[in-house]
Amino acid sequence: MKTFLLVAVLLGACLHQTDSDEHNHQYDDNEEVVLWMNTVGPYHNRQETYGYFSLPFCAGPKKSISHYHETLGEALLGVELEFSGLEINFKANVAKTQYCEVELTDEVLQAFTYAVKNHYWYQMYIDDLPVWGIVGEVDDSDNTFYMWTHKKFEIGYNGNTIVDVNLTSEAKVKLEKGRKLTFTYEVSWKPSRIKYESRFDKYLDPNFFQHRIHWFSIFNSFMMVIFLVGLVSMILMRTLRKDYARYSKDEEMDDMERDLGDEYGWKQVHGDVFRPPSHLLLFSSLIGCGYQVIIVAFSVIIFSILGELYTERGSLLSTSIFVYAATSPVNGYFGGSLYSRMQGKRWIKQMMFSAFMLPALICVTAFLINFIAIYYHASRAIPFGTMVAVTCICLFVILPLTLVGTVLGRNLAGQPNYPCRINAVPRPIPEKKWFMEPLVIICLGGVLPFGSIFIEMYFIFTSFWAYKIYFVYGFMLLVFLILAVVTVCVTIVCIYFLLNAEDYRWQWTSFLSGASTAGYVYLYSLYYFFFKTKMYGLFQSVFYFGYMALFSIALGILCGTFGYIGTSTFVHKIYSTVKID
Repeated sequence: MKTFLLVAVLLGACLHQTDSDEHNHQYDDNEEVVLWMNTVGPYHNRQETYGYFSLPFCAGPKKSISHYHETLGEALLGVELEFSGLEINFKANVAKTQYCEVELTDEVLQAFTYAVKNHYWYQMYIDDLPVWGIVGEVDDSDNTFYMWTHKKFEIGYNGNTIVDVNLTSEAKVKLEKGRKLTFTYEVSWKPSRIKYESRFDKYLDPNFFQHRIHWFSIFNSFMMVIFLVGLVSMILMRTLRKDYARYSKDEEMDDMERDLGDEYGWKQVHGDVFRPPSHLLLFSSLIGCGYQVIIVAFSVIIFSILGELYTERGSLLSTSIFVYAATSPVNGYFGGSLYSRMQGKRWIKQMMFSAFMLPALICVTAFLINFIAIYYHASRAIPFGTMVAVTCICLFVILPLTLVGTVLGRNLAGQPNYPCRINAVPRPIPEKKWFMEPLVIICLGGVLPFGSIFIEMYFIFTSFWAYKIYFVYGFMLLVFLILAVVTVCVTIVCIYFLLNAEDYRWQWTSFLSGASTAGYVYLYSLYYFFFKTKMYGLFQSVFYFGYMALFSIALGILCGTFGYIGTSTFVHKIYSTVKID
């Protein structure tokens, strides 16, 4: 009973953290408005960020503030909100006011000079609205460095809500040893016609995401789906009809004629086609995890369309974590039932592996990157408390729910339902042409699925690694559905040719041919890194390639499961309609 209570509490905590609003965003006149200082970092890599006060900035005189709760998603994303110390009240203008001074000692001068030289920007938040400013600028004519020391805020309000924030950096001061930098700020409030529901629109870039190229790529992928589905249907229906006619003719022959005849094709492997694949525990765990990733991806896309999750700090990541934890029974059900149908014996080990495979991979990669982030004192370093929270979610939420799903799967769908008997002795696989080998089929299987999504990959990469906010989740939903259809069609064709070559190793081939799409995505990420970004150094490179590897692995599991689902249905269908002696 205590375990179920603990699970309920943790799930409730996850659900609560999907809502990243601390306040109700409504203010009375002269009520406190908090200016949060977030991060600072180089403009050319938005993922390399440090705490705002890691530079020798000074805070304002105000010390007491209202209570603040950080969400799990914010902690994992490296959102470190620190109070600015500036006095800002709703609708109360503030004239130019000095709030602190910094003397340029050798150490301080070196830190500010490095920041200005590397084009450092900083990020702040007012009522959850992001505000960006630049630290300084370089005069290339005489190679001198300047700091902006005055922050001028223009805040728009509509009724009792804040709907717009603009920052102007002024008062350029030359950086010289021994000089004192006097930091000032100014606040002016102006009524605005912007509706509260539309206040985030200014941060979006519809000209980039809704460009004609984006629409054309979606249309092109859609036409590819229509063509591919029609082609697959026509070829397979005509080919299968001929196969059925040939096999029916063979059934009318006597044993002598059948022995003298030239039998070939996919029917010859009917006694081995449902033989369990090698490494059954790993295979069933991947399929169970793939079902879960499919549901998580689809659910998060739908939630993003309906709830505009991109407008709240960390809400997209928090929602993904909650949905992943809540859908753990799906993983256990499909993985456990598949393992049971294929006569797997170590179901507890399979359940543990299925539950922790993807979370462990993510945690190990994130923690390795975390050590580098700690070394660089970056804000991307994950706090120890957050690590404990993630571990508790895995142990007390994901594992029990996966166990429930596994038990249900074994009892409800764990009995073999194959249309053909499995031979006691495996049939030898005949030699075939090189392009019919599983390895070649696997490599070629991901080309068309990647071709249907690579334009969308550019927009997704740009939104994550550059200063763009991805908001066209309707496009993402269409691409997700197109990817599913293309992957299923391609893998069905690949497996038909494989079985026709009398090679019954279709389970792993179907999964890996779909999963190979992720290999092409990772190769594309290499191109994007060297030609579309200006990242450099150990931290930026490890961060990029580490998280792109995780993204590609998750995409590979998703596409591989699509391929297996479609191919499994196809294989069961063709062998159930042929009379087997």
